[in-house]
Amino acid sequence: MQHDFLIIGGGIAGVSAAARLAPLGSVLLLEAEDTLAHHASSRSAALYEPRYGTPAVVELSMASGDYFRSVPGLLTHRGLMLVAREDQRADFDHDVKAMAFESISPAEAQAIVPILNLDVVKLAGLADHADDIDTDLLLQGFAKEARAHGAAIVTRARATAITRTASGWRVAWAGGEAEAKLLINAAGAWVDEVAKLAGVQPLGFVPHRRSMARIPAPGGLDVSRWPMIFGPGEDWYAKPDAGALIVSPADEDPMEPHDAWADDMVLAEGLARYESFMTEPVTRILANWAGLRTFAPDRVLVIGPDARDPAFFWLGGQGGQGFQSCPGASALVADLIAGRPPALRADLVAALSPARFG
Repeated sequence: MQHDFLIIGGGIAGVSAAARLAPLGSVLLLEAEDTLAHHASSRSAALYEPRYGTPAVVELSMASGDYFRSVPGLLTHRGLMLVAREDQRADFDHDVKAMAFESISPAEAQAIVPILNLDVVKLAGLADHADDIDTDLLLQGFAKEARAHGAAIVTRARATAITRTASGWRVAWAGGEAEAKLLINAAGAWVDEVAKLAGVQPLGFVPHRRSMARIPAPGGLDVSRWPMIFGPGEDWYAKPDAGALIVSPADEDPMEPHDAWADDMVLAEGLARYESFMTEPVTRILANWAGLRTFAPDRVLVIGPDARDPAFFWLGGQGGQGFQSCPGASALVADLIAGRPPALRADLVAALSPARFG
């Protein structure tokens, strides 16, 4: 099997890249698990908040907005709320500026989220520029587009050997073997592991655990129109989800790549931080889980050919912003590989390039 492009990783990064590359040549995408988007992509908070992240990530997310708005039903308005104690004013002021919150009174915040404890909440902010993403619609849309242009998507295909050839790469997995001119490494938490397997110098990516709990709607209230609620400095957050609330301690504990699960103590501490701002206690947990948010050393996505071997292409380090940045990221992948001038500014392309690591 000979292909132009072989993508390792069937999360949103790899699938969106497959959709953009398929019109340019033959594509094979390999996903190690039984289904696409098994790891980080299936455990996302599913929010499009383009002002979240480092400046380069923010710009890439902003560049994705037109695509999101072009797909009917892909975005649903959510909004953001920030709440803080008086002693958290410094973090509150930082977040208000960084994420363009409008300061509102605690009473105004309570009118929107009635369980806020005004004995604790002394500072509040509101932002209108966040939307829920229908992540399944986005993922399946890209997969359908890729297949429509002839791309092959193979699951249960964990790469076991990657060999450099005169014309590109040979990749083997338990069910087969294929060759390709260009290898795109979109392996999520395993991105450095794939590089090692290919004999390419890893860049220092580190996966970090992010835990979640789903709790019943507090007090039996209708939470469907509540905004996503953040604690200052993102030390917890809560988001409506299918009639319940998802609450996260916003943990970032470095981990080895694995199928992550929530740590009970970390989850309990995060739920306690959430509870301290509310009048309704957490009485039970409906479900809990965790995902791995993988960052490059500078916490900026890495998109571009390897500095030493341009036939090895990096697409990693989404750090929890994979869904909200994937339209812009995948368009950049295609532009770079096709040799077209990217739609993004040259200094942003440079900021995303693996060449920045020397």
